[in-house]
Amino acid sequence: MKTTKLVTLVMTIAMTLFILIPNLSWAEDGATLYKAKCAACHGADAAGKPAAKIPSLISDEAKKQSDADLTKGIAETAKHPGAVKSLTGDDTKAIVTYIRSLQK
Repeated sequence: MKTTKLVTLVMTIAMTLFILIPNLSWAEDGATLYKAKCAACHGADAAGKPAAKIPSLISDEAKKQSDADLTKGIAETAKHPGAVKSLTGDDTKAIVTYIRSLQK
C-alpha cells in the first residue's frame, strides 16, 4: 500500500513538472522569443520593413524610447498578432532586453 502511494506521489510530481516547466518565464530567453515572435515581421536584425510600414527596432527613434514604452508597444500595438499580445510580462521584458542588445 505504501509503495502505491509513493509511486502515485512521484508520478503526480513528475506530471506537474512536465506541465509547468515549459511555461516558466526562464524557459526561453529574449533572443529565442524574439526569433519566434518578432523576427518574421521586424527582421532577424530588427531593422523592420519600411515598405510594409513595419518599424525598425534599432533606429535612433527606437533607441530613444524607454523600456516601458517598448514594453507597452509590444503589448498594445493593434497590428501585433495575438501570440505577441499574449506574452507574459517577463517574456516581454526579455524581448526588450534583447532588442536593447541589438541596438548597440
